[in-house]
Amino acid sequence: MSGSTERILTTHTGSLPRPDDLVQMVWAAEDGIPVDHSALAERVQRAVEDCVAKQAEAGVDIVNDGEMSKPSYATYVKDRLDGFGGESIQNYFFQDLADYPRSAQMVADNPGRRKRSAPACNASISVKDAEAAKTDMVNLAAAAAPLHVSGTFSSAASPGVVSLFFGNEHYATDEEYLFAIAEAMRHEYEAIADAGATVQLDCPDLAMGRHTVYADLDLTAFRKRAALNIEALNHGVRNIPAEQLRMHLCWGNYPGPHHHDVDLADIIDLVWAAKPRTILFEAANPRHAHEWTLFDEVDIPDDRMLCPGVIEPQSNYIEHPELVAQRIERYGRIVGRDRIMAGVDCGFSVHVGLQGIDPDVAFAKLATLAHGAEIASRRV
Repeated sequence: MSGSTERILTTHTGSLPRPDDLVQMVWAAEDGIPVDHSALAERVQRAVEDCVAKQAEAGVDIVNDGEMSKPSYATYVKDRLDGFGGESIQNYFFQDLADYPRSAQMVADNPGRRKRSAPACNASISVKDAEAAKTDMVNLAAAAAPLHVSGTFSSAASPGVVSLFFGNEHYATDEEYLFAIAEAMRHEYEAIADAGATVQLDCPDLAMGRHTVYADLDLTAFRKRAALNIEALNHGVRNIPAEQLRMHLCWGNYPGPHHHDVDLADIIDLVWAAKPRTILFEAANPRHAHEWTLFDEVDIPDDRMLCPGVIEPQSNYIEHPELVAQRIERYGRIVGRDRIMAGVDCGFSVHVGLQGIDPDVAFAKLATLAHGAEIASRRV
């Protein structure tokens, strides 16, 4: 994945709203209700065609399948890997939500979150479904082929985020567990790359992890754990060129206060140690929009591309194109037009059936993303 010297390219982070009937089918499957798998596969294929077409119509340059085949951006691995047959954690600790119980209840009541399942690892991890990622790529390629897009990407759970959500009841150490995940997920990473798409590694463990699973650690200990997660990530993608990799840094896509989010300044040096060339990060929401100034202060490796979020996926406000352009210009002035892409803070529906944003507004926000990038391209 590379930038453009002619204009600033646009992309997003992964999940897009699923059609209502697909939501019901996936929920049924997650609840253990018998589902016609051929009918589900056919519905996923049509949903991919529709969402890719909508992305292209909105003006998005680097498109994906909207994660139509996945019940959630991380928990889907339970269906693709063996070894996860333990107890599923029902309630995760979020330090910011613990301070505000009403906010915690609002987040917990969202039906998309109630349906997710992350059973613990209780046996050796191996690939269970070797075809799922390949099918995803066939569907994406077929949907994108007739359209005028600059490229495709597919998101995949990082080893660190899998270990964040799926408890370890089998491996002797966290390191052994992490690298077992990385080796098993390597199949999916390489299937995406072999299909010619860019691999997006989703890494909430490097940011959101600070105020959730690792909240009891001090900053030094958290950085040590994050460094180990990055080491495992690099191991899993060792056979894929850096320019075909991108990494999403995320503090958690949920409507909480986020006042315990770790500062980007405290982890940015670790981010540069990861192999992916392109870094996607939150830069539009009220907790992290100010951090653009950090990039004026740190040394940015010459081989890295920045993809700041300039659209916020939690709100039904449609950003003004001028605001989007201003946000893009801040980064463009620092690294140049050929080393920047314009993105979205996080996914619009990280769990199937997640409620909070009008699906039609989501695509309208993508259109204003493209409009704002067009304006910024004339100025940077």
